[in-house]
Amino acid sequence: MPFIKTIAAAASIAVAAIAFAPSAQADNDDAIIAGAAGFAVGTLFGNAISRPHYVAPRAYYAPRAHYAPRYAPRAVYVAPVTYKPAPWTPAWYSYCAQKYRSFDPRSGTFMGYDGHRHMCH
Repeated sequence: MPFIKTIAAAASIAVAAIAFAPSAQADNDDAIIAGAAGFAVGTLFGNAISRPHYVAPRAYYAPRAHYAPRYAPRAVYVAPVTYKPAPWTPAWYSYCAQKYRSFDPRSGTFMGYDGHRHMCH
């Protein structure tokens, strides 16, 4: 569709160039050259006016309901980083003895609330 304007502008300028050429004194070759030049100028002019121009998009403001979260945000628990010494080292024995009253240094375990012995980690 944009080429219709280009062709129409080129044809009208070509016809105008042929019509305004001095026909009484000029021979047929000058009229053809003037028509071709008019067609070329018309094509350039038609392309210039038929090119799409940038139009900024319209601002769209959605209602606030679209931006509201569907669910309430949940709190995320991040466990703190703790230092635990390597097992069977003197620092490990000291750590486990301070943390668990039922710590047995020979087996490296402690008595849990469930009644079973657990390895100190």
